[in-house]
Amino acid sequence: MWANVWAVIRREYLQRVRSKWFVIATVGGPLLMIALTVLPVYLMARGQESDRVLAVVDATDVLYERVAPRLERAGYTVQREARRPDVTVELRQKAVDGEIGGFLVLDELTLETGEATLFANDPPSAIRRLALQEAVTRSALEYLLEAQGVDARSLLSGENLKVERLTTEGADEDDPRFLVAYLGAFLLYMVILLYAIAVMRATLEEKTNRVVEIIISAMDPWHLMLGKIIGVGAVGLTQIAVWIGTAVLLAAVGLPALVAARPEVAELQNIREALPGMGMAVLFFGFFVFGYFMYSGLYAAVGAMCSTEEEAQQAQFPVVMFLVVPIVFVMQVIQDPMTPLSTGLSLFPLFSPILMWGRVAGGGVPVWQIALSYALMALALLVIAWLAGRIYKVGILMTGKRPTLPELWRWVREA
Repeated sequence: MWANVWAVIRREYLQRVRSKWFVIATVGGPLLMIALTVLPVYLMARGQESDRVLAVVDATDVLYERVAPRLERAGYTVQREARRPDVTVELRQKAVDGEIGGFLVLDELTLETGEATLFANDPPSAIRRLALQEAVTRSALEYLLEAQGVDARSLLSGENLKVERLTTEGADEDDPRFLVAYLGAFLLYMVILLYAIAVMRATLEEKTNRVVEIIISAMDPWHLMLGKIIGVGAVGLTQIAVWIGTAVLLAAVGLPALVAARPEVAELQNIREALPGMGMAVLFFGFFVFGYFMYSGLYAAVGAMCSTEEEAQQAQFPVVMFLVVPIVFVMQVIQDPMTPLSTGLSLFPLFSPILMWGRVAGGGVPVWQIALSYALMALALLVIAWLAGRIYKVGILMTGKRPTLPELWRWVREA
């Protein structure tokens, strides 16, 4: 028995991991992501260091100490230049020669209207322009307010509005946990769907090519179904391992490099704090395994009962809906994980892989509910395996029109 199952597992796994599409999606995709995110940062940091050097000429003699820290937080290296008659000519030449990226001139009009003049070879981006304007205007306003005896730093900090959340569960859209929960749920949806469909297509391909008649003569039908499910699932686990490894590499190496080169995106460091640890990774793996086996069993039955690709596309619609519904509710479940609706939906076995992950990653969920969801998924997996195995045993050798529901029930009873 296990020799036959292992032969099918080995064939399904090697056939897929050796395909060019697997290599492109699994290896080329992450490498392209790294190249598009990390490489430009290093090139920008090495090739445009002078562009981030900004000289400041403070004709007011009161604004430089306030403006300089804000410009540095925006990613500039600030140099102070003393006011003198030929300073503009000198700095123009330095900018043309590439020694500096430009220079900013602050004068008496800056204190009155917040207006300043930036001299640069290339105009700054919209984000850079806003950062420069904010640094100048806030500094001028801060100086004027403190001249009137007002605590300007506290007034302009924006931290005087204190927000106290009434509930401790759930994650808002600006919470890094929300991003991790949502992306994890969407990844589970995509991988479970893609590889469950791969099981259906593999079954349908062998059935339409009549190869299955030869295979069935050497092994039981459910051995073939089990081998296909495990083999394709191993491919999915391999792809997830590569993607997760790439994500960890980007978070550990690429993100600090990006923040170092672009300090204005320092808030991205908060994402590292919300990344799942080993316990969450084990839960994620468990949700994928249960979700994949449940849906691959259903899709294997769909492939066995159909004779053409068109029939399979129509027959899989009810199964797809069981995956679409969790995606529709996933944002609500992440934000309000403890409501009766969120709890009930996440405990439904076919919804649990996506919605229970969203609840766990987005906020506190009682351990007993996680354990109950795993128990219910295990029970549902046994029922699905029993039904799918019987449908597969009869349908894999059947041709002609797609069976009706009464005929499917007869297959289950007679098998």
